[in-house]
Formats: sequence, C-alpha cells, structure tokens
Amino acid sequence: MDTNQLSVLVNADAEQVWLMLREPARIAQWHGWQMDGLDAEIQQIYYDNVSESADHLRLELDMGDVFTLTPHPDGTLLSLTRGVATGEWAKYDADITEGWSMFMQQLRFALERHPHTPRRTIYSDGTSTNHTSLWDALGIDTGWLPDPGEAYEVTLTTGATLAGKVWYRTGTQLGLTVADYAEHGDGLLVLAEQAPLDGVRDRPGALVIASTYGLGAADFEAIGSHWDGFMETHFPED
Repeated sequence: MDTNQLSVLVNADAEQVWLMLREPARIAQWHGWQMDGLDAEIQQIYYDNVSESADHLRLELDMGDVFTLTPHPDGTLLSLTRGVATGEWAKYDADITEGWSMFMQQLRFALERHPHTPRRTIYSDGTSTNHTSLWDALGIDTGWLPDPGEAYEVTLTTGATLAGKVWYRTGTQLGLTVADYAEHGDGLLVLAEQAPLDGVRDRPGALVIASTYGLGAADFEAIGSHWDGFMETHFPED
C-alpha cells in the first residue's frame, strides 16, 4: 500500500462526497466504528484546526492529511495524501494509513449502498499468539477470491457461510459485502491483517469491522457473538 497516497472512486457527485466529509452525522456513518468517544474523535479530526477550500474540493486536516475530490466520468475520485506523523503518533503511522484505507471504503459503501440508513457496527481486534495468518484462521484462500465487484460465497472455519460481492482488496485488507448483514441490500465486512509494529505490538494482529443495517437485536447480537468468538480463539486481545 502506498503510504503517502490513498484513493477511492465513489459513484456519487463531488457535492455528495463533500457532505460525507463535512456533516458530523454523515461522518459517523463511515468513520471508524461505533464506540464511546466517536463524536469527540470526529470533532477533533474533521473540525479542529482544519482548512477547507472555497470550491469544496480540498480539506486539510490538523495533522497534515489532505483530502481532495476530483470529478470523474464515473463519479468522484476521493484521494487522501497522508501528512507526516510526528511525536507519539509516529509509531502508529502505518496503522493510521491502514485505517484511512478501510474508512474511505466504508465512506464509499455508505454513500453508494446505504445513504439514508444508519449503520450499527461490530468491531474486534487482537493479536495471534502463534503467528497465525488471518486468512488461514478464517479458511479464506484470497488467491481464489473473485475480483472486486464480482460475486463470492465462502464458508469459514467457524461454519458460517458469507455471500455477496467482493467490495475491495489490498495486500492486507479484504472488504466483502454480506447479504445477511442488512435487512435490505447488504452490509459490509472489513477484515484486515496487522503486521507487528515496533512499540505497538510484537505479534501479527487482525481487525474486524462489520457494518450492519436494519437488523433486529437477535441477528445483530448473533453476528457480534460470531466474530467475538472467532477473535477470542485466534486473535485474543493483548
């Protein structure tokens, strides 16, 4: 992954993409995951000491990260040029870049698939005590997965079967739409491998974010229990 430049093509005009970057309620539908303190994090990142262009095509954040919007025949190319992390943040720079990559894909998904439906998220992360690959632990052969935009179906080592379309993939991340994660349409599952990181973790890690839409309490809790159980088995918290 290019550690300086990230981009995603969103099937929406620049005005709609800009609103996803500038309205707190909309940001909360794609940035990170639901947690205590999300509103404060959104305020700090997107509103404290930021600079936006008059044409609504450029947004510079406090730490030097810059979003640019470029109108495109197929929508809007949303790009992020990473700033240089300093001080305590420097050791987290690789993780921050990985985070931005998945959040930008979550923005695209929210705007293209669920622009008016609130999300409910499930999040879990941890590290492997025996250096297990996330893909091996799940039973996913990424080399045999279809290309982004194509249909897939996979049965995990947990016994669960996922079906939908491949949303995106990078060297360390896999985004899958999942039909069972939404009452109408589909939800989004982001799976990410995390390499050992000096001063942060000394073993390989993994991260799961499931964005669900319109599910009842029982279905939502079942998905959460599934991923909590998987992570506790293979990637327990430090």
